[in-house]
Amino acid sequence: MAESQLLILNKKQIQQKINRIAYQILEDNLDEKEIVLAGIWDRGYKLAIRLKTVLSRISSLKITLLNIELDRLDTKLVASTDLDESQWKGKVIILVDDVLNSGKTLAYGLGVFLNTPHKKIRTVVLVDRSHKIFPIATDFVGLQMATVLKEHVDVVLDVDGEEDSVYLS
Repeated sequence: MAESQLLILNKKQIQQKINRIAYQILEDNLDEKEIVLAGIWDRGYKLAIRLKTVLSRISSLKITLLNIELDRLDTKLVASTDLDESQWKGKVIILVDDVLNSGKTLAYGLGVFLNTPHKKIRTVVLVDRSHKIFPIATDFVGLQMATVLKEHVDVVLDVDGEEDSVYLS
């Protein structure tokens, strides 16, 4: 950790947030037999894996993991997934990312599903920075915080040699 970084969430707090979000997802989908956790590569996907672990422990939901890779620098939607759309068609989709800043990444992630019928789509973020320029709402949030635009939120998940954490710099 650099001196200019402020620890916002430690490993234990991150796990508490993940546990709470998993229970909220379960409560929102009590009548469902299956959900699709669609994680945006790479930290959103890592978060989706963690959510699947908790959901598998607390429910009998069938959980399909979907990896979405986006070209975040492109001005139009360029995305690829590791599953065919038949795997998510007509199902509940939970779109997962680590940090919501402008909303562009989640908007692009939602774009993957717009041409496929589904039951509902929900969004999950670990940290919502409240700087949206896209009309994106988060359904399940670990931590909502007001930051200034020049600040950066860094989420560390499953990085060799580093403990899970969230920093503000």
